Amino acid sequence: MTTRPSSPSHSSYFPEEGAYADELTAERRAHLTEIGVPDELHEMLKHWGVGPLAVKMGIRFTEFAPERLVATMPVEGNQQVTGLIHGGAHVVLAETLGSFGAALHAWPTGTAVGVDINATHHRGAREGLVTGTATAIHLGRRMVTHEIVMTDEQGRRLSTARITNAIIPLP
Repeated sequence: MTTRPSSPSHSSYFPEEGAYADELTAERRAHLTEIGVPDELHEMLKHWGVGPLAVKMGIRFTEFAPERLVATMPVEGNQQVTGLIHGGAHVVLAETLGSFGAALHAWPTGTAVGVDINATHHRGAREGLVTGTATAIHLGRRMVTHEIVMTDEQGRRLSTARITNAIIPLP
């Protein structure tokens, strides 16, 4: 079972709605470390962290680079009414990985915004951890595309997604 903050919107690692955190608090740094974000990327994520949805879904990173990102997400708490993992949960994991990969590629002169995502669900899972592996297909100046494969603990493919992000220069 995954431990999740009871009220993430009131924690200092989630600024108030629309707010912008100017400093990297000790609580946010500890949280980023706990979910697998390498120390050298904490500065990049100081303003919004990984976002409340990734935390609510229980996503934890194990590899974090523009070319390849890997994270896990529990099935527990992310199921549809039949007890299977929700297809939307796969898409949340895929978009989290692909968007962070694109943002890492763009950093520090740009940021990434999603322009397309699609997913094909191959099989369900009722328990355990889902692992998402994002592999860069294209790392360009203006567009970035990743393929994300979600597997169960036995290595069986559950879902395949593709996300394209546009790179936007920072002011």
